[in-house]
Amino acid sequence: MKNLVILAGNVGADPEVRTTQSGAKITTISLATSRPKRDSDGKILKDRDGRRIDDTEWHRVTLFNGLGKAVAEYGFKGQKLLVEGRIHYSRYTDSDNVERYATEIIAEKVDFLSYKPRDNAADDVEDDDIPY
Repeated sequence: MKNLVILAGNVGADPEVRTTQSGAKITTISLATSRPKRDSDGKILKDRDGRRIDDTEWHRVTLFNGLGKAVAEYGFKGQKLLVEGRIHYSRYTDSDNVERYATEIIAEKVDFLSYKPRDNAADDVEDDDIPY
């Protein structure tokens, strides 16, 4: 049996990086996935302008090691990513002594489906560098 998750979605905020007491870096992102909303007959619902209405779900994705470093460096809010990983469930007690549960995706592979060009990329190119 295999615990496998594949998500394609948009990053909800710039990646967050934290460091553990042992010095390991952990990167987290929120990833939004959407699917069409349907009525009781299974038909896709549309708004007044004829656009499809979507249900959006948010997923917490945790990345370690080089994968986390790459996403922290090249990831950004709004970027499209394909994430492969596994579901991880955890249980903890909060500061009010209430038992809580959390679900996250532990990423094992990430494909960047969109990218953000460097802000000054055009400034770095000389006319002599452009092949005609």
